Amino acid sequence: MSQFRAFATVFIAILSLTGFGQSYKAQPGQTVLVLEIESRGQVAILLHTAQAPKTTAQIIKLAQQGFYNGQKFFKVIKQPKPFLIRTGDPASKSKPSSDSSLGSGGSGSNVPFENSGFPNVEGAVGLSTLANDRDSGDSQFHILLGPASFLDGSYTVFGKVVSGMDVVRAVVLGDKVTSATIARG
Repeated sequence: MSQFRAFATVFIAILSLTGFGQSYKAQPGQTVLVLEIESRGQVAILLHTAQAPKTTAQIIKLAQQGFYNGQKFFKVIKQPKPFLIRTGDPASKSKPSSDSSLGSGGSGSNVPFENSGFPNVEGAVGLSTLANDRDSGDSQFHILLGPASFLDGSYTVFGKVVSGMDVVRAVVLGDKVTSATIARG
């Protein structure tokens, strides 16, 4: 029995050193969207609530309603260079990730473009829109895997990954968001 306790103690120590299973702790005044991605880990996104109030209010509302739970990443672009991953279409729960209609669904509420002043850099989180209509954002969002300054002014940048960028980089087409929650500091 003492060997089991020693093993358990070492195992718990290793888990705490690696950060596995730990939640991101929002700092005072922060609002954070926390995504648990099945078989990958946790991603914490600091929301720019002051700079993009309408967009972040929409994302917070949807997360609190469980809207994102069970949705899949239906767009993952890593070639020819890392670009983005996208989720937020409720049809991704039931349709195969290869279905070309994914990317057209949402919650049914549009959010107008907000110029938050944040650039499209690695880890930036933007509200996805229809082509040539930056006021058509709803529930879909993307996380950038690299800099994309050509997107500046086209999409509301409403957040930034503050923990779990390694998880974001590991996401593949069809990976599932098991839960999306809001943490406040």
